[in-house]
Amino acid sequence: MFNAYAASDPESRLEKFEYDPGPIGLDEVEIAVEFCGVCHSDLSMKQNDWGMTEYPFVGGHEVVGRIVNVGENVEGLEVDQRVGVGWTASSCLRCEQCHSGYQNRCPDSVGTIVGRHGGFADRLRAQSDWAIPIPEGVDPVDCGPLFCGGLTVFNPFVENQILPTARVAVIGIGGLGHMALQFANAWGCEVTAFSTSPDKEEEARKMGAHHFLNSRDEDALQSVAGRFDMVLDTVNASLNFDAYINTLRPGGKLHLVGAVDKIEATVFPMIAGEKSLGGSPTGSIVRAKEMLEFCARHEIKPMIETFPMSDVNEALRHLAEGKARYRVVLKADW
Repeated sequence: MFNAYAASDPESRLEKFEYDPGPIGLDEVEIAVEFCGVCHSDLSMKQNDWGMTEYPFVGGHEVVGRIVNVGENVEGLEVDQRVGVGWTASSCLRCEQCHSGYQNRCPDSVGTIVGRHGGFADRLRAQSDWAIPIPEGVDPVDCGPLFCGGLTVFNPFVENQILPTARVAVIGIGGLGHMALQFANAWGCEVTAFSTSPDKEEEARKMGAHHFLNSRDEDALQSVAGRFDMVLDTVNASLNFDAYINTLRPGGKLHLVGAVDKIEATVFPMIAGEKSLGGSPTGSIVRAKEMLEFCARHEIKPMIETFPMSDVNEALRHLAEGKARYRVVLKADW
Protein backbone atom coordinates (compact mmCIF):
# COMPACT_ATOMS: atom_id res chain seq x y z
CA MET A 1 0.00 0.00 0.00
CA PHE A 2 1.14 3.55 -0.81
CA ASN A 3 0.62 6.33 1.74
CA ALA A 4 -0.40 9.76 0.49
CA TYR A 5 -2.23 12.99 1.24
CA ALA A 6 -5.43 13.38 -0.77
CA ALA A 7 -8.26 15.88 -1.21
CA SER A 8 -11.79 14.45 -1.40
CA ASP A 9 -13.24 17.51 -3.17
CA PRO A 10 -12.13 20.96 -4.40
CA GLU A 11 -12.58 22.65 -1.02
CA SER A 12 -11.37 19.95 1.35
CA ARG A 13 -8.09 19.72 3.20
CA LEU A 14 -5.69 16.99 2.21
CA GLU A 15 -5.96 14.03 4.56
CA LYS A 16 -3.96 10.84 4.93
CA PHE A 17 -4.94 8.36 2.24
CA GLU A 18 -3.83 4.82 1.52
CA TYR A 19 -4.13 3.06 -1.82
CA ASP A 20 -3.03 -0.08 -3.59
CA PRO A 21 -1.09 0.75 -6.78
CA GLY A 22 -1.36 -2.81 -8.10
CA PRO A 23 1.50 -4.69 -9.78
CA ILE A 24 4.30 -2.56 -11.17
CA GLY A 25 4.16 -2.11 -14.94
CA LEU A 26 6.76 -3.73 -17.17
CA ASP A 27 8.19 -0.32 -18.14
CA GLU A 28 7.67 1.43 -14.79
CA VAL A 29 9.89 2.39 -11.89
CA GLU A 30 8.75 2.84 -8.32
CA ILE A 31 10.29 5.80 -6.51
CA ALA A 32 10.59 6.43 -2.78
CA VAL A 33 9.75 10.13 -2.60
CA GLU A 34 12.35 12.26 -0.81
CA PHE A 35 11.21 15.72 -1.94
CA CYS A 36 8.23 17.05 -3.87
CA GLY A 37 7.71 20.58 -5.10
CA VAL A 38 4.36 22.30 -4.73
CA CYS A 39 3.39 24.04 -7.96
CA HIS A 40 0.46 26.36 -8.66
CA SER A 41 -0.79 23.65 -11.00
CA ASP A 42 -1.31 21.44 -7.94
CA LEU A 43 -3.66 24.10 -6.58
CA SER A 44 -5.44 24.40 -9.93
CA MET A 45 -5.91 20.65 -10.11
CA LYS A 46 -7.07 20.35 -6.50
CA GLN A 47 -9.70 23.03 -7.16
CA ASN A 48 -10.64 21.42 -10.51
CA ASP A 49 -10.00 24.72 -12.29
CA TRP A 50 -9.36 22.87 -15.55
CA GLY A 51 -12.29 20.46 -15.25
CA MET A 52 -10.25 17.25 -15.37
CA THR A 53 -9.58 16.40 -11.71
CA GLU A 54 -10.57 13.04 -10.27
CA TYR A 55 -11.07 12.57 -6.53
CA PRO A 56 -9.61 11.53 -4.22
CA PHE A 57 -6.87 13.76 -5.61
CA VAL A 58 -3.19 13.31 -4.73
CA GLY A 59 -1.13 16.20 -6.09
CA GLY A 60 2.60 16.53 -6.54
CA HIS A 61 4.38 16.53 -9.92
CA GLU A 62 7.86 17.78 -9.01
CA VAL A 63 9.15 14.57 -7.47
CA VAL A 64 12.69 13.62 -6.48
CA GLY A 65 13.56 10.30 -4.89
CA ARG A 66 15.35 6.99 -5.14
CA ILE A 67 14.22 4.02 -7.20
CA VAL A 68 13.10 1.10 -5.03
CA ASN A 69 11.66 -1.19 -7.69
CA VAL A 70 11.86 -1.56 -11.47
CA GLY A 71 9.61 -3.26 -13.99
CA GLU A 72 10.75 -6.30 -15.92
CA ASN A 73 11.50 -4.41 -19.15
CA VAL A 74 13.26 -1.40 -17.63
CA GLU A 75 16.80 -0.77 -18.85
CA GLY A 76 19.28 1.95 -17.95
CA LEU A 77 17.93 2.59 -14.46
CA GLU A 78 18.60 0.68 -11.27
CA VAL A 79 17.46 0.40 -7.68
CA ASP A 80 18.77 3.18 -5.38
CA GLN A 81 19.39 5.56 -8.28
CA ARG A 82 18.10 9.07 -7.63
CA VAL A 83 15.69 10.35 -10.29
CA GLY A 84 13.08 13.05 -10.79
CA VAL A 85 9.63 13.10 -12.39
CA GLY A 86 7.81 16.21 -13.57
CA TRP A 87 4.41 16.97 -15.10
CA THR A 88 4.45 13.94 -17.42
CA ALA A 89 4.45 10.38 -16.06
CA SER A 90 4.26 8.50 -19.37
CA SER A 91 3.83 8.82 -23.12
CA CYS A 92 3.20 6.29 -25.86
CA LEU A 93 6.78 6.45 -27.27
CA ARG A 94 5.39 5.31 -30.64
CA CYS A 95 3.61 8.29 -32.20
CA GLU A 96 5.11 10.87 -34.55
CA GLN A 97 5.62 13.37 -31.73
CA CYS A 98 7.41 10.84 -29.51
CA HIS A 99 9.60 9.62 -32.38
CA SER A 100 10.46 13.25 -33.18
CA GLY A 101 11.72 13.83 -29.65
CA TYR A 102 8.66 15.76 -28.50
CA GLN A 103 7.25 13.24 -26.05
CA ASN A 104 5.72 16.14 -24.07
CA ARG A 105 3.41 16.73 -27.05
CA CYS A 106 2.27 13.10 -27.26
CA PRO A 107 -1.55 12.95 -27.62
CA ASP A 108 -1.58 9.96 -25.28
CA SER A 109 0.76 11.33 -22.64
CA VAL A 110 -0.39 10.98 -19.03
CA GLY A 111 0.09 13.74 -16.49
CA THR A 112 1.59 12.71 -13.18
CA ILE A 113 -1.47 14.09 -11.36
CA VAL A 114 -4.10 13.68 -14.08
CA GLY A 115 -6.25 10.59 -13.54
CA ARG A 116 -3.61 9.11 -11.27
CA HIS A 117 -1.98 9.78 -7.90
CA GLY A 118 1.06 12.04 -7.64
CA GLY A 119 3.98 12.71 -5.35
CA PHE A 120 2.34 13.99 -2.15
CA ALA A 121 3.04 10.43 -1.06
CA ASP A 122 5.72 8.05 0.12
CA ARG A 123 5.92 6.34 -3.29
CA LEU A 124 5.34 7.24 -6.92
CA ARG A 125 5.32 5.18 -10.10
CA ALA A 126 6.19 6.46 -13.54
CA GLN A 127 7.26 5.19 -16.93
CA SER A 128 11.01 4.68 -16.74
CA ASP A 129 11.74 7.01 -19.69
CA TRP A 130 10.22 9.88 -17.73
CA ALA A 131 12.26 9.14 -14.58
CA ILE A 132 15.19 11.47 -15.24
CA PRO A 133 18.51 10.72 -13.47
CA ILE A 134 19.77 13.56 -11.26
CA PRO A 135 23.30 14.58 -12.28
CA GLU A 136 26.13 15.44 -9.92
CA GLY A 137 26.06 19.09 -8.93
CA VAL A 138 22.28 19.32 -8.60
CA ASP A 139 21.09 19.27 -4.98
CA PRO A 140 18.03 16.98 -4.62
CA VAL A 141 16.27 19.40 -2.25
CA ASP A 142 16.39 22.10 -4.97
CA CYS A 143 15.70 19.77 -7.83
CA GLY A 144 11.93 19.17 -7.77
CA PRO A 145 10.84 22.60 -9.08
CA LEU A 146 13.26 22.24 -11.99
CA PHE A 147 11.17 19.36 -13.37
CA CYS A 148 8.13 21.57 -13.93
CA GLY A 149 8.83 25.28 -13.55
CA GLY A 150 12.47 25.03 -14.59
CA LEU A 151 11.81 22.91 -17.67
CA THR A 152 8.89 25.15 -18.65
CA VAL A 153 11.11 28.24 -18.90
CA PHE A 154 14.19 26.44 -20.26
CA ASN A 155 12.38 24.90 -23.22
CA PRO A 156 11.58 28.23 -25.00
CA PHE A 157 15.28 29.11 -25.28
CA VAL A 158 15.93 25.93 -27.24
CA GLU A 159 12.73 25.84 -29.29
CA ASN A 160 13.06 29.50 -30.30
CA GLN A 161 16.75 29.09 -31.13
CA ILE A 162 17.72 31.95 -28.87
CA LEU A 163 21.32 33.04 -29.43
CA PRO A 164 23.74 34.20 -26.71
CA THR A 165 23.69 37.61 -28.42
CA ALA A 166 19.92 37.93 -28.01
CA ARG A 167 18.07 40.44 -25.86
CA VAL A 168 15.48 38.65 -23.74
CA ALA A 169 12.83 40.03 -21.39
CA VAL A 170 10.99 38.09 -18.70
CA ILE A 171 7.53 39.15 -17.50
CA GLY A 172 6.94 38.29 -13.86
CA ILE A 173 9.48 37.56 -11.13
CA GLY A 174 7.74 34.64 -9.45
CA GLY A 175 7.90 30.86 -9.38
CA LEU A 176 8.69 30.65 -13.11
CA GLY A 177 10.21 34.03 -13.78
CA HIS A 178 12.97 33.87 -11.19
CA MET A 179 14.33 30.74 -12.88
CA ALA A 180 13.87 32.21 -16.36
CA LEU A 181 16.14 35.13 -15.41
CA GLN A 182 18.87 32.71 -14.35
CA PHE A 183 18.59 30.70 -17.56
CA ALA A 184 18.62 33.81 -19.75
CA ASN A 185 21.71 35.20 -18.04
CA ALA A 186 23.61 31.90 -18.20
CA TRP A 187 22.58 31.60 -21.86
CA GLY A 188 24.59 34.76 -22.46
CA CYS A 189 21.65 37.04 -23.22
CA GLU A 190 21.11 40.65 -22.23
CA VAL A 191 18.29 40.23 -19.73
CA THR A 192 15.46 42.59 -18.77
CA ALA A 193 12.99 41.89 -15.97
CA PHE A 194 9.43 43.24 -16.15
CA SER A 195 7.60 43.30 -12.83
CA THR A 196 4.72 45.09 -11.15
CA SER A 197 6.70 44.97 -7.88
CA PRO A 198 9.51 47.58 -7.84
CA ASP A 199 10.71 46.14 -4.53
CA LYS A 200 11.88 43.03 -6.43
CA GLU A 201 14.48 44.92 -8.47
CA GLU A 202 17.49 44.10 -6.30
CA GLU A 203 16.49 40.44 -6.17
CA ALA A 204 15.89 40.31 -9.92
CA ARG A 205 19.35 41.71 -10.62
CA LYS A 206 20.90 39.08 -8.35
CA MET A 207 19.06 36.43 -10.35
CA GLY A 208 20.57 37.67 -13.59
CA ALA A 209 18.63 40.69 -14.84
CA HIS A 210 20.75 43.46 -16.32
CA HIS A 211 17.78 45.82 -16.51
CA PHE A 212 14.55 46.17 -14.52
CA LEU A 213 11.36 47.90 -15.64
CA ASN A 214 8.08 48.51 -13.85
CA SER A 215 5.51 46.92 -16.14
CA ARG A 216 2.77 49.23 -14.84
CA ASP A 217 4.65 52.18 -16.35
CA GLU A 218 3.54 52.66 -19.97
CA ASP A 219 6.46 54.99 -20.62
CA ALA A 220 8.87 52.30 -19.46
CA LEU A 221 7.37 49.82 -21.94
CA GLN A 222 7.56 52.40 -24.72
CA SER A 223 11.21 53.10 -23.91
CA VAL A 224 12.16 49.57 -25.02
CA ALA A 225 10.11 49.48 -28.23
CA GLY A 226 11.66 47.24 -30.87
CA ARG A 227 14.32 45.88 -28.49
CA PHE A 228 13.77 42.21 -27.66
CA ASP A 229 14.30 38.99 -29.57
CA MET A 230 12.05 37.15 -27.12
CA VAL A 231 9.70 38.28 -24.39
CA LEU A 232 8.89 35.37 -22.09
CA ASP A 233 5.56 35.79 -20.28
CA THR A 234 5.47 33.71 -17.09
CA VAL A 235 2.37 35.16 -15.41
CA ASN A 236 -1.20 33.85 -15.30
CA ALA A 237 -2.75 37.26 -15.93
CA SER A 238 -4.22 39.25 -18.80
CA LEU A 239 -1.80 41.91 -20.03
CA ASN A 240 -1.63 44.72 -22.54
CA PHE A 241 -0.28 42.33 -25.14
CA ASP A 242 -0.02 45.02 -27.80
CA ALA A 243 2.42 46.92 -25.57
CA TYR A 244 4.64 43.85 -25.19
CA ILE A 245 4.47 42.99 -28.90
CA ASN A 246 5.65 46.56 -29.49
CA THR A 247 8.80 45.79 -27.46
CA LEU A 248 9.79 43.02 -29.91
CA ARG A 249 12.32 43.67 -32.61
CA PRO A 250 11.40 42.51 -36.16
CA GLY A 251 11.23 38.72 -36.12
CA GLY A 252 10.88 38.64 -32.33
CA LYS A 253 8.54 36.39 -30.40
CA LEU A 254 6.21 36.83 -27.44
CA HIS A 255 6.29 33.40 -25.83
CA LEU A 256 3.71 32.45 -23.19
CA VAL A 257 4.18 29.82 -20.51
CA GLY A 258 1.74 31.39 -18.03
CA ALA A 259 -1.73 29.88 -18.34
CA VAL A 260 -3.70 33.04 -19.09
CA ASP A 261 -7.30 32.44 -20.22
CA LYS A 262 -7.33 34.57 -23.39
CA ILE A 263 -5.05 36.73 -25.52
CA GLU A 264 -6.19 39.90 -27.25
CA ALA A 265 -3.71 41.54 -29.60
CA THR A 266 -3.64 43.66 -32.75
CA VAL A 267 -2.46 41.59 -35.69
CA PHE A 268 -1.09 44.21 -38.11
CA PRO A 269 2.07 45.08 -36.10
CA MET A 270 2.87 41.38 -36.00
CA ILE A 271 2.48 41.05 -39.75
CA ALA A 272 4.48 44.19 -40.49
CA GLY A 273 7.38 43.15 -38.26
CA GLU A 274 7.15 39.40 -38.84
CA LYS A 275 6.66 39.05 -35.10
CA SER A 276 5.07 35.96 -33.61
CA LEU A 277 3.09 34.82 -30.63
CA GLY A 278 3.40 31.31 -29.21
CA GLY A 279 3.54 29.11 -26.17
CA SER A 280 4.79 25.77 -24.94
CA PRO A 281 4.22 23.12 -22.29
CA THR A 282 7.04 21.80 -20.11
CA GLY A 283 9.51 19.89 -22.29
CA SER A 284 10.62 16.55 -23.69
CA ILE A 285 12.67 13.81 -22.05
CA VAL A 286 15.91 14.92 -23.70
CA ARG A 287 15.17 18.56 -22.93
CA ALA A 288 14.74 17.71 -19.24
CA LYS A 289 18.15 16.03 -19.22
CA GLU A 290 19.74 18.99 -21.01
CA MET A 291 18.13 21.38 -18.55
CA LEU A 292 19.55 19.51 -15.55
CA GLU A 293 23.03 19.45 -17.08
CA PHE A 294 22.77 23.18 -17.81
CA CYS A 295 21.76 23.82 -14.20
CA ALA A 296 24.68 21.78 -12.89
CA ARG A 297 27.14 23.58 -15.17
CA HIS A 298 25.93 27.06 -14.31
CA GLU A 299 24.89 26.44 -10.68
CA ILE A 300 21.29 27.39 -11.40
CA LYS A 301 18.71 26.51 -8.78
CA PRO A 302 15.31 27.77 -7.65
CA MET A 303 14.84 29.79 -4.51
CA ILE A 304 12.88 27.48 -2.24
CA GLU A 305 11.07 27.28 1.06
CA THR A 306 10.75 23.83 2.62
CA PHE A 307 7.91 22.28 4.60
CA PRO A 308 7.60 18.76 6.01
CA MET A 309 5.18 16.77 3.87
CA SER A 310 2.92 16.38 6.91
CA ASP A 311 2.37 20.17 6.63
CA VAL A 312 1.17 19.91 3.04
CA ASN A 313 -2.00 21.91 3.77
CA GLU A 314 0.02 24.76 5.26
CA ALA A 315 2.32 24.67 2.23
CA LEU A 316 -0.64 24.89 -0.15
CA ARG A 317 -2.13 27.77 1.83
CA HIS A 318 1.22 29.59 1.78
CA LEU A 319 1.32 29.24 -2.00
CA ALA A 320 -2.33 30.19 -2.53
CA GLU A 321 -1.83 33.40 -0.53
CA GLY A 322 1.06 34.43 -2.76
CA LYS A 323 3.64 34.24 0.01
CA ALA A 324 6.01 31.72 -1.61
CA ARG A 325 9.48 33.06 -2.43
CA TYR A 326 9.64 31.48 -4.87
CA ARG A 327 9.01 27.73 -4.88
CA VAL A 328 7.71 25.48 -2.10
CA VAL A 329 9.24 22.04 -1.54
CA LEU A 330 7.90 19.28 0.70
CA LYS A 331 10.35 17.01 2.50
CA ALA A 332 9.21 13.45 3.20
CA ASP A 333 8.64 12.79 6.90
CA TRP A 334 6.58 9.58 6.91
